[in-house]
Parts: sequence; C-alpha cells; structure tokens
Amino acid sequence: MSEKYLIFGATGSIGSSLAEQLVNSGNSVHLVGRDENEVKNISERLGCPFTIADVLEEGFIEKVKNDISDVKGVAYCVGSIDLKPVRMVTEQDFVKCMKLNLYSAVEVIKGYQESLKKNKGSIVLFSTVAAQRGFTNHAIIASTKAAVEGLTVSLAAEFAPNIRVNCIAPSLTNSKIAEPMLKNKALADGIAKAHPLKRLGEGKDSASLARFLITEDSSWITGQIIAVDGGRSKLS
Repeated sequence: MSEKYLIFGATGSIGSSLAEQLVNSGNSVHLVGRDENEVKNISERLGCPFTIADVLEEGFIEKVKNDISDVKGVAYCVGSIDLKPVRMVTEQDFVKCMKLNLYSAVEVIKGYQESLKKNKGSIVLFSTVAAQRGFTNHAIIASTKAAVEGLTVSLAAEFAPNIRVNCIAPSLTNSKIAEPMLKNKALADGIAKAHPLKRLGEGKDSASLARFLITEDSSWITGQIIAVDGGRSKLS
C-alpha cells in the first residue's frame, strides 16, 4: 500500500522534483500550491490530486485539510529570498518573511500533528546555508531560517518517538525565486564558482534528500539540519 505524502510549495523546483521522486517510487502525493495553472500542470503530469492554497492567507490549512486529512509525511518546501542591507530593513519585512517561512509551517504541523502521530510520520522543513554562514544583505532570510532550524530541533524532541522532524539547508538553487539573481550570467557564474563543487544546486539535489527523510528509509534520523550546498557551508 502506498503512503500519502503532502507537499507544500509543490510548484517550486524542489517541491515538484520531490513529488516526482515520490510518485516514481510508488507513493501517493498531494500537491499544494498557490498558482493554479502550475499546480494543474504538475498534477496532470504525475497523476496527483492537489489543493490551491496560499500559505499567507488566513485559514489556508483548513482548506487543505478538507481535501486531505490523513498523511504519512509533510514537506514544507516553501521559501523566499529576501535580500536587503539592514539599514533598509523594516519590521514588516521580517513579519512577512516569518509568516511565509515559519508561522505557516507551524500551522501546517499543528494541522497534521495527530495524523502524523498516528502514522508514525515525518516532517521535512527547509532552511538555507545562510542561516549558518554569514552573507551580506541576508539579515531577513538568515534570521528567519535560523528560526526554522530552532523549530526543527525543538519539535523533534517534542514529537519523539512518534513523529520525526528534519530540515534541509540548501545553497542557491536554480529556481523561479532565484531567477532574478541568476538571469545575470556573470553573477550566476560567480556564485557557482564560490561553491567547492563549482555549480549551483538543482531542485533534484535537495529533493533526493527530502525523499529519503520523509520516508521510512530514514527511520532512525530526527532532529537534523542537513546541508545540501555544494560544500559551501564547510569548505573554503
């Protein structure tokens, strides 16, 4: 019998790749995204049900739960790239970033906690290499994703032994949200060369680890923050 996995941010490079990998390994996947056309395209290609929901809107989790109530695993593949020098940062910048990356993730977890507990399930969250390694102009997103890492270890302790919670920390990945940065080829090449493995990430790089962490293949792993970053966080 296939397991049921729920993917938020299913139209992103990581979320869509994770959905494909899970389906290809015989699992049932439910997609959640805010862009109806993009979600439908992925749904038709993979044969997955879906819900159109925006995690920034109040009551989004009830909308999703009306469509799927019982799950084995949840991947919150939602993210943002919020870059500003601190002199230009406003409180609202932090509020919006925290809402997208942290508060709504908590709402998802609360909404599916009982189902995940019953099914001995798994939660996969996403951070960034910038939460542990300092980069200029990253105060908003680095602070927010550091909070996601704190949430990961706290909930892993709180939910053990019934629910596993892990977090993936990618470096810059070819994706829609990174497109404004990567359309400048010189800039993209420079960022790629800053990684010991001399390339940018692809959605499948993080998705492969997410598939491992969300399934029983990783049944003795919880409370971990794992980098998928071409070596950037540890190697010079």
